[in-house]
Amino acid sequence: MRCTIHPGNERRSINFLDNICFSHVTDLEGRPLDLHLSLMVQNGNSEMRLASGRDDEVSTGLQPLIVWINGAGWRKCDKNLMAAEIQYFAEHGYAVAFIEYRNSGLGHFPDQLIDCKTAVRFLRAHAADYGIDPDRVIAMGRSAGGHLASWMAMNTDGFDSDEWAGTSSHVQAAVDFFGPVDIKACNLLELERMKNPNHRWHRIEETHGGALLGGDPATMIERSDAASPIFSISDKTAPIMILHGDQDPLVPLSISEDFYNRLVAAGLESQTEFYVVENGGHGTRELFQPVVKELILTFLRQRVGKKN
Repeated sequence: MRCTIHPGNERRSINFLDNICFSHVTDLEGRPLDLHLSLMVQNGNSEMRLASGRDDEVSTGLQPLIVWINGAGWRKCDKNLMAAEIQYFAEHGYAVAFIEYRNSGLGHFPDQLIDCKTAVRFLRAHAADYGIDPDRVIAMGRSAGGHLASWMAMNTDGFDSDEWAGTSSHVQAAVDFFGPVDIKACNLLELERMKNPNHRWHRIEETHGGALLGGDPATMIERSDAASPIFSISDKTAPIMILHGDQDPLVPLSISEDFYNRLVAAGLESQTEFYVVENGGHGTRELFQPVVKELILTFLRQRVGKKN
């Protein structure tokens, strides 16, 4: 069979660039460690560009950047794990970076936050190379990544490394998927759960929050607040969208409720959105349905604008 079709050219090409090194750090043993990111971006006909030095796609301008931060309890997680779900935003004109950070076996807080901020600074420093708008950066993450995305939204100084010095790590908006933004509340909950001899952990240092903090187990509760973005809200805080399932068995809905209430009390209600996802568990498919992604897209367009 031979036929001619007329698909048009409305959808733009999306390219995936992997294993871009953005930081050189050390682990807990002082060993050197390179951190990488991948980038999903609408930047033309890359194969033709490589083959012929020409490109048949006209640029539509600089794209807002989403920095996606994975969770997994701050433990080891492939940076590209959620790429298929988050491609939705690349389809709608947002560049998306999927970043590595030192997991709790390689670094203790604030190493994770420092790494996320370094990734933003690297991408800003190389914005022209990738067609990114350096003035429109969004932090987005799930679970432990939601905790770090919320920290990014605080736009707190003092967590920048020497890499890419002189470039800002501040973000213009954030999306927090069910993040454990109050480490103390999470650790106290784990202590309560440990009263059950069948609980997965038996010492606070074994928990996700305990492994994140490291150091003396006897002081982990009192040190938890310093690792919790919920206590760093200020007039620098960027607009935040919070999503949390009402059936989450790991991070209670009350954590995000308290976060929202504190943002409102700080006078930030007009820039904060909080969605309780009915029947949503911890990262279950209810959180990533098309209607949820459409809500996020609307929030981003309102806060950082549409693609140029």
